[in-house]
Formats: sequence, C-alpha cells, structure tokens
Amino acid sequence: MADIHLDSAVLVALQDVMADEYPALLDTYLADSEERLRLLREAQRTADAQALRLAAHSFKGSCSNMGAPMLASLCMQLEEVGRRELLAEASELIEQLEREFAIVRILFKSERQRYRR
Repeated sequence: MADIHLDSAVLVALQDVMADEYPALLDTYLADSEERLRLLREAQRTADAQALRLAAHSFKGSCSNMGAPMLASLCMQLEEVGRRELLAEASELIEQLEREFAIVRILFKSERQRYRR
C-alpha cells in the first residue's frame, strides 16, 4: 500500500455522488471520527478488547469509505489487536492512529475550505 493519506480518486467519486452534500459529508466524517477516537481511547483505558475491536472495525469502514487508506490500515491492525486481546499493543497503535488522523483532519479541513460560500 502506498503511503498516501487521502485517495483522490475516492474523493472525486464522493464529490460526484454527494454533489452539494459533499461538504456536509466531510464535516460529518470529522465529527464522527473524533467520537470513534474517544471510544478507542476509552476501550484501551478500560482494557475492553471487544469494545476496542468493534470501535476499530467501525472506524476502519468509515476511513475506507472516505478514502483514508493509512487510517483504515491502522484501524485494521487495531481491530486485530482487539480480536486477539493483545491490549498491550493497543497504546502504540492508537497513538499512530491519532497522529495519522491529525494529518487527515488537516487535509479534509483544507478540502472543506474549497466549498465555503
């Protein structure tokens, strides 16, 4: 997998499908992602492998749908950590995920600026 933060082909497809609702989709994804990160941190804090797996799985899907392949890959790894109950590995992956999301958030906010009226 190439180390790309956003897949421009996915973004173009989303723009075509969503049309005028594309900016709202970006806003929703960013807000939803913040909540998913909170759920991941909470699952790690409470050592709840099942909650970690489910939150990572859900976040993986939204990242894939929004064209954020590196985020989706990190979520997939975190999902496997939860599935195998290897919670000691969760902390570093969550930190990596948060760093990658910080980049993606900036890129999506920049993308969102293109649609200000």
